[in-house]
Amino acid sequence: SISLVGFLLVLANFHAWVAVFLLLMTVPATLGEVRFSKATFRLRNWRSPESRALTYLEYVLANDEHAKEVRLLGLADFFLERYRTTSEQFHREDARLAWSKAWVTTALSTLSLLALYGTYGAVAWLTAAGTLTVGEMTLYVLAFRQSQSAFQSLLGSVSALYEHNLYMSNLFAYLDADVRANMEQPLPAWTIEVSNEQTVPGSISFRDVGFKYRGKDEWALRHLNLEIESGQKIALVGKNGAGKTTIVKLLTGLYVPSEGAVLVDGIDTRAWDQAALREKFGVAFQDFNQYQLSLRENVGLGDLRYLDSEPHVIHAAELGGADDLISKLPGGLDASLGHIFRGGVELSGGQWQKVALSRAFMKDDARILVLDEPTAALDAEAEHAVFERFRALAQGHTALLISHRFATVRMADRILVLEGGKVTEDGSHEALLATPKTYAKLFALQAEGYA
Repeated sequence: SISLVGFLLVLANFHAWVAVFLLLMTVPATLGEVRFSKATFRLRNWRSPESRALTYLEYVLANDEHAKEVRLLGLADFFLERYRTTSEQFHREDARLAWSKAWVTTALSTLSLLALYGTYGAVAWLTAAGTLTVGEMTLYVLAFRQSQSAFQSLLGSVSALYEHNLYMSNLFAYLDADVRANMEQPLPAWTIEVSNEQTVPGSISFRDVGFKYRGKDEWALRHLNLEIESGQKIALVGKNGAGKTTIVKLLTGLYVPSEGAVLVDGIDTRAWDQAALREKFGVAFQDFNQYQLSLRENVGLGDLRYLDSEPHVIHAAELGGADDLISKLPGGLDASLGHIFRGGVELSGGQWQKVALSRAFMKDDARILVLDEPTAALDAEAEHAVFERFRALAQGHTALLISHRFATVRMADRILVLEGGKVTEDGSHEALLATPKTYAKLFALQAEGYA
């Protein structure tokens, strides 16, 4: 801007209208850039679902987790053709936009170029006529070119800011999204005045809780009322989609209730500092992560405070059943897991699950332990060993266990049967077997497999 002002002052001594003319001729090209930046942004936003689909198809075709089924079922050509169709459509759309942009911006840029050479011609003619000296001609020609270049640079920066702002608007819209709308609602009165009984560490309370997923009409949970005392061992059973994992995510603050409130230690999960709330939980999910890191880090990530404490990591590995990996793998705790990086060792599904369990057991000071189908990939012997460790570790802690295997839920003080987002049965194993309802029926079906 400072350079531009200096050049304009020089050109004002020549003819002010020439300077204005030169600058105005650069504006159309900039407006064209802005127009096509907006068109490009709209195109990419409009087809973002297809872009995600394309990325997913790449993943299915190239990821080793899908390779065996894709090859066995002969799905490669099917997915590849779908990928080719979508990518070629993208290419056609991009090509049309690119050609339009090239023609329009070239034509508009030509205006500024013609204006520049027109002024060159005028200065040359005045110099030949003796009106200007050669030195003045050199000064003005240089000033014409530099002033137009400076103005183009200024407009280019403004255009770039506009284009970047278009894409930043997506980020700001996401950050401003009311994903925790319920936080703005007044907290129920019981979260303010709690009794001493409700503030026992490890106590859990669901009070008329309802939850529905964004974009869904049906309720995942509705009118759920549940009281879990500190130190109780609770098992959640039910068919897939009954709401078991949703309860865990509501409890740990990952989800916010659409209705009602979830209380931990007598305090609404929305009123908790989220980091402090999650410190109370040791959790192992069925869909655990397989980190392409060392064994030490895979286990230690469960509690970063003790990541560098080898005794702590080894103890957690023993509790989760991954201690045998320390002796088997080359490098022990420092062995690299996964196949993405050179020298990494790929584990079996059961071994990865042991590592995930060990990660959950890193938080030995957690007041509430949650195992969400944690042994699906383990054999019967390994599963039994895990639950024996879990039983010992859970002493003095509140524990939630989700499992489809009824032989493992018998350790619980209470078994809750979920159906249609509600608790339909609540009692001990013996009590529920004595009642000819869902639990007794499902237990009998599983027992038939061992007859």
